[in-house]
Amino acid sequence: MGVGGATMDERVPRDFETLRATILERRENLPKRIAQIAAYALDNPDDIAFGTAASIAASAGVQPSTLIRFAQQLGFDGFTSLQQVFRERLRERNSTYDERLLALRAKAEGGAGHRAIFDGFIAAASTSLNDISRTLDEAHLEQAVALLAKAETIYVLAKRRSYPVASYIAYALGKLNIRNQLVESAAGLNAEMISFATPADAVIAISFSPYAPATIDEARAIRDQGVPIVAITDSSFSPLAQFARVWFEVAEADFAGFRSLSATMALAMALTVGVGEKRRDGGRRRKA
Repeated sequence: MGVGGATMDERVPRDFETLRATILERRENLPKRIAQIAAYALDNPDDIAFGTAASIAASAGVQPSTLIRFAQQLGFDGFTSLQQVFRERLRERNSTYDERLLALRAKAEGGAGHRAIFDGFIAAASTSLNDISRTLDEAHLEQAVALLAKAETIYVLAKRRSYPVASYIAYALGKLNIRNQLVESAAGLNAEMISFATPADAVIAISFSPYAPATIDEARAIRDQGVPIVAITDSSFSPLAQFARVWFEVAEADFAGFRSLSATMALAMALTVGVGEKRRDGGRRRKA
């Protein structure tokens, strides 16, 4: 027997990242109702962790029996066993940064030295970069660059962990003399800022699970205004993917609970510089 009642079958996901990868791998072949609860589970992992079968089913718009079938589809013997994976994720996520640093310090003091910490982050960054290099859809990249290059103003949406990437995009666009608006207002005027966006503009939106509610709300509002969105996110089940004209799936590796942003930054800069190049090429052709 395995932990939480799961069998010892090696194919049963034993942590959230493996579970998430398994769901994404199988998403195209899942029955409609099971795909519906799978999407809900990835978008609302905290609810899955501590909700009842009845409350989760009601929120996801499925029957409670669908939860059992969903769990069994993934190799678990029941929903309770699957739920343990979500609960463990929450316990890990709720560890404070101080606790994570203490774990890293213990590793350093255990003889590995601080170089081992550095090497760990380098390994995570390398993994992330290798993954995106292998999986990037070049046609999507060209489509996104073309969409952004013709925009009058590029709005940039991101919060929390994604914010440094958005901030650098805005900085780089400014250096390239491309009109942009980083949607971040200390006065709480984000809604007013995005209200000026029109279909002649475009948006770069970035968010990873657990998705920042403000980013999702702003992306929804700006999509409803007819403004095309280029999204950087981590799943086809991400709310951003549903709103986007073009979206990219980026899976970042982590080390000791600190997740890399290397692949996200590489993609963001490729988009930004690509837009600058395309605009410059367009200007040359007009002059010719």
